Amino acid sequence: MAEAFAVDIEGVHKNFGGLRALDGVNLHIKTGEIYGLLGPNGAGKTTLIRAIVGLVAPDAGTVTVLGRRMPDVDNLRNVGYMTQQAALYPGLSVEENVQFFAAINGAEEEDVTEALKLVRLDDRRKSVVATLSGGMRQRCSLACALVHKPKLLLLDEPTVGVDPQLRVQFWDDFRRMAASGTTIIVSSHVMDEAERCQRLGLIQYGRVLAEGSPNEVRALAGTSNLEEAFLKLAGAKAS
Repeated sequence: MAEAFAVDIEGVHKNFGGLRALDGVNLHIKTGEIYGLLGPNGAGKTTLIRAIVGLVAPDAGTVTVLGRRMPDVDNLRNVGYMTQQAALYPGLSVEENVQFFAAINGAEEEDVTEALKLVRLDDRRKSVVATLSGGMRQRCSLACALVHKPKLLLLDEPTVGVDPQLRVQFWDDFRRMAASGTTIIVSSHVMDEAERCQRLGLIQYGRVLAEGSPNEVRALAGTSNLEEAFLKLAGAKAS
């Protein structure tokens, strides 16, 4: 029996005018996996995530999510997407923001409470978002993305501005969610984040340079750390 993939990407190309954002990307991400998209700003990570969500239609190739070809509006209820810039309503409270995303995705009030507890904002649920720190806004944005218990969770730079202790707690939560069957894709340029993923796709200039576990990527490059591995592999592809 063929292995089930939560996300199956075949030969995806995407151009914006003269800029080639994605250049023949192939990725096969397993159900219940924490997969890291690692690369510098401008590498194509966010464009790829937007293609997975269906916000960007590829010029060529296919994106299949949870067995359905994207874009597919009905499939979005199975997907949670935390954008790099918090997509929140600043004049509403934390609770009202999460309630809004719960309502449009068919979640219940008890799911709102559970999401707020998960991101440690239960005691700030009545606070207006505009009064929150950057880290708290990130936490609220994460609660909005996961309130409906999505089968696929896409996180674009999820822990920017979050203190180290909470970052560890977040990753404990991500691992627990993955163990229960949620597929998580994390986009990041931070090597510490990459080390926490089960598998990585190293991306540069819209192309996948290498793929594998952190140990496999280091071994492929013959280096002792991921930053050196990325630089070496990116240099090899460019030469």
